[in-house]
Amino acid sequence: MIKILVAASLLCSSSVFAAHNLSPPPGTDETVTVVATPQKGQTMQAVVREFGAPSRKHAAAGGDTPKHPPITRWDYAGFSVFFEHAHVVDSVSPDHPPQIYHVEQLQAASQ
Repeated sequence: MIKILVAASLLCSSSVFAAHNLSPPPGTDETVTVVATPQKGQTMQAVVREFGAPSRKHAAAGGDTPKHPPITRWDYAGFSVFFEHAHVVDSVSPDHPPQIYHVEQLQAASQ
């Protein structure tokens, strides 16, 4: 099970364009799809080079004090990227949320 979680985290942090299918823990019959998204810390320029121009750029929110830096959101087909100043702080894929498993399933899968 730990190998699956490590593989999933590596795939999420890699900068590849294709989605990957991973096998879920034993006892489930679902397929998990990982969507390639920008890595945390990438610059806006690096995101545009790798993923192209976003379909929509939202105006920055915040930025009025150092405790509230400007946060900008760019939307792409299948995911959104959030920037603090000019660096990625997070990217999300609303259509592909991470699979949540019960503790019992995880314990059974590791035995």
